[in-house]
Amino acid sequence: MDRKTLKQHILQKQSYLCVGLDTDLDRIPPFLLNNEDPIFEFNKGIIDSTRDLCVAYKPNVAFYECYGEKGWKSLRKTIDYIGSDHFVIADAKRGDIGNTSKRYAKAFFEDLKADALTVAPYMGSDSVKPFLEYENHWVILLALTSNAGSKDFQFETDINDTTLYQKVLTVSKEWGSIDNMMYVIGATHPTHLSEIRQIIPDHFLLIPGVGAQGGDIQAISKNGLNDDVGLLINSSRSIIYASSKKDFADAARTRALALQGEMQSILGKHSY
Repeated sequence: MDRKTLKQHILQKQSYLCVGLDTDLDRIPPFLLNNEDPIFEFNKGIIDSTRDLCVAYKPNVAFYECYGEKGWKSLRKTIDYIGSDHFVIADAKRGDIGNTSKRYAKAFFEDLKADALTVAPYMGSDSVKPFLEYENHWVILLALTSNAGSKDFQFETDINDTTLYQKVLTVSKEWGSIDNMMYVIGATHPTHLSEIRQIIPDHFLLIPGVGAQGGDIQAISKNGLNDDVGLLINSSRSIIYASSKKDFADAARTRALALQGEMQSILGKHSY
């Protein structure tokens, strides 16, 4: 999916919501465990109930590959079921030397047909550029993450008082373009978004951490919106685990509807 189409979907739905599919067999409603593929049946219920409220889905690959071959089949079925009308992010956080990255790109972009892949920048440009060779596909580079451990390295400064995450943004933005690179910026760091926008004013940002991790949509939007909206705000657990009973899909819709309504109100205050 290209940038123009993504923006169109956002404006048509008045939503920049991404639903994270972190599907854990220990947390899904027990009655689904009797199905041949309980992961897919759970995902199908979530997707059916939220499809009109979000523009993107983000399967967290770890929650599938931990089940081996069955998990990969569930992931493939899930991505196929989502279809081409939504932006599909494979949250796999890959990143390795160039020839290995080429294989990762082939796996996620050609075989699984994801639109985007989260990638770690630690090994530098040659580990990222193989993913950027695919037209209308995206690298979503880890920059400032939402976890508590982000403070261990990402805020370390050099002699110029430049933090590591600022250097990642400044250097890596030259590797691709606003049409094939996004950045992960954790929702738990909304006050840093203004300064981040000074470095990358036009890139899309994937913002995880809304919901269970306490991210604030209003603060994120105030500091992070750009002329093309430029945000995908992800919520996972607070949506998909809103209920552990047979009404799980309806409960997920209620939660997603509340987030979409908040986004619609924010977008209504801007001219796009």
